[in-house]
Amino acid sequence: MEKQSPCQPSHAFNQNRACRYFPCHAGIDPDNFNCLFCYCPLYFLENCGGDFAMLNGIKDCTRCLKPHRPGGYEATVARLKQELGERRRNYLEELEKAAE
Repeated sequence: MEKQSPCQPSHAFNQNRACRYFPCHAGIDPDNFNCLFCYCPLYFLENCGGDFAMLNGIKDCTRCLKPHRPGGYEATVARLKQELGERRRNYLEELEKAAE
């Protein structure tokens, strides 16, 4: 049996041209604009890898096109997996230290 790809192309791209904000970021081809991560799952990360600015203590992602370009889904999921792996390792290390 052939191993299934972790993500089908139909799950990696979504576009909502009916959205009143579409496209919500300037400088990207509307035909290739991916709305899947309308609210970026990397927002909570201090080092998300995106092109953001801090404005009055608030993360402003207006200039960031990374999750909306082709390949953005794969890059975002890879960064999430990396972060979750690091957090899991840290948690397990803390548990081990507490058990000593």
